[in-house]
Amino acid sequence: MAVGPEQGLRKVVWQKIKDTIIEDSKKAGVWKVLILDQFTTRLLSSCCKLSDLMSERITIVEDLFKSREPIPEMKAIYFMTPTAKCVDAFIADFKNKPKYKAAYVYFTDYCPDSLFSKMKTSSCSKYIRVCKEINISFLPQEAQVFTFDNPGAFRSVYSPDSKDRIKTLESLADQIVTLCATLDEFPGVRYKKDSPVQHAKDLAELVDQKLAKYYEMDDTTKKKEKTPAQLLILDRAFDPMSPILHELTYQAMAYDLLPIKNDTYRYKAKDGSAKEALLNDSDELWVRLRHMHIAEVTEKMPKLVKEISASKKEPDSKVTIGTLAQIMKKMPSFRKQVAQKSVHVSLAEDCMTRYQKNVDRLCRVEQDLAVGSDVEGLKVKDPMRTLLPVLIHDHSTYDKIRAVLLYIFSLNGTTEENLNKLIQHVKIEGESEYILNWKDLGVPIISSPSLFSFKKTTRRERSQTYDLSRWTPIIKDVMEDAVDNKLDWPHVSGAPTAWNGSRAVSARQKHKASAQDDYRSGSRLIIFILGGVCYSEVRSAYEVTQAIKSCEVIIGSSHILTPISLLEDIRSLSAPPMQHLTIIDESTAS
Repeated sequence: MAVGPEQGLRKVVWQKIKDTIIEDSKKAGVWKVLILDQFTTRLLSSCCKLSDLMSERITIVEDLFKSREPIPEMKAIYFMTPTAKCVDAFIADFKNKPKYKAAYVYFTDYCPDSLFSKMKTSSCSKYIRVCKEINISFLPQEAQVFTFDNPGAFRSVYSPDSKDRIKTLESLADQIVTLCATLDEFPGVRYKKDSPVQHAKDLAELVDQKLAKYYEMDDTTKKKEKTPAQLLILDRAFDPMSPILHELTYQAMAYDLLPIKNDTYRYKAKDGSAKEALLNDSDELWVRLRHMHIAEVTEKMPKLVKEISASKKEPDSKVTIGTLAQIMKKMPSFRKQVAQKSVHVSLAEDCMTRYQKNVDRLCRVEQDLAVGSDVEGLKVKDPMRTLLPVLIHDHSTYDKIRAVLLYIFSLNGTTEENLNKLIQHVKIEGESEYILNWKDLGVPIISSPSLFSFKKTTRRERSQTYDLSRWTPIIKDVMEDAVDNKLDWPHVSGAPTAWNGSRAVSARQKHKASAQDDYRSGSRLIIFILGGVCYSEVRSAYEVTQAIKSCEVIIGSSHILTPISLLEDIRSLSAPPMQHLTIIDESTAS
């Protein structure tokens, strides 16, 4: 079951927004203003275009916190997070001289009683026509990927000095509940047992409690019993290898090696002009290529270049008026396709330039350390000898830190004496937190007899096509074990009634069919990784869904990781609150 963007999370979220916010406030012939905060702006941007809003009779989209000209003859839809800042801004719009004729207010999540009372007792109350909570406080990043746009949750959860861990876990649990509610699921919640830290267990218990409460309070005809879906919650320590390795699949490689910010790739066109492109599900070529190995992507480049060159040739002189009309009709779509091809020719070239500069030499060492054997299948007997070429070569500091971490992870910790030597060799005596702070996640850094319980995960046997891509993210084994009913993880409060992830028959309970049921026939497997999800783990969700076909795997976290962003997150765990440190110059990174 290949889930395309038109069938995934983005479509589900957009449909829910149309069914609630837009349909609820729609009146023939009346155009409205839509007011958004930062989160809801990102939410809408992730699942629809401005033209989609225009077709729903929304004529203006405004920022809640920016100065706006009053339009007293128009009604306004306020879509915002239930925070004091948002509510205060809303109230201010109707203080003294109202900016709009009426207000339709929609919160992404539960609005605290104190904020609701504040609106009720202010002058804005007489302008409110609707006030609802719609339970969408997550971003549909991709067809099968969600995030909460909250990278700060990493520090809040894992810092030993955190003052708001419980509050953050509560907030994450509320957001996970809105994901389940949007998907119309009441899953069995499971967590990885025997973890060095208990944050995943704590979060799983909170989610289970809040899900039960949500469906108890629900006064619609929705199902009250658990659906045949599973929600797995894991701490980031379950697999420290995957987010640190240099990945050679297109999406992971691009986000690791290139300065892509907010999914925007900036590059120079052949004519020297500055260009930028958004890498998301609306780019069909990106969706097709992003999980391929870079070797497969580069094989396709000559064909794309040829197609671009052909598109620039003059049309045949025998073109008739009729055929010219057909060409013009297809022109917008044709231009879009050419533009996308140009973007990916440039992106693939940039990736390969960085790869050939020094990444190819790093990958073999990293793969040997992570897998524990070389390309011939021989066990790595002396990991230090494997690591040494990276240490003595002129690699960036970040790359050396990554290699040292993989060495330590492969041994489940090293001696304090050896660790000090490694830190001195990499010349990070003043920034040793990049390595030492992994202990706060529960990852062994200093070996100790008391760490005997930290067992290496038994891996599934796999055949690999590429020597420098032999490592498989542990989450893929977890997904497959869950689908095959081989996962030995506890349920918080009972298993789903009829989990059938590996059988191609419907396991849905009898209820009114929803749009998202139309394209799948098995059960959902929802994964939440506490502390960030990396692109190789994202890819695994698509691969397992494609292989199993009857089970849709959805994966997400508070945010998406890149190797460099994770290293900075790790380092910040021991930094004073509100202090942001980036000592290493990114220009030295590969």
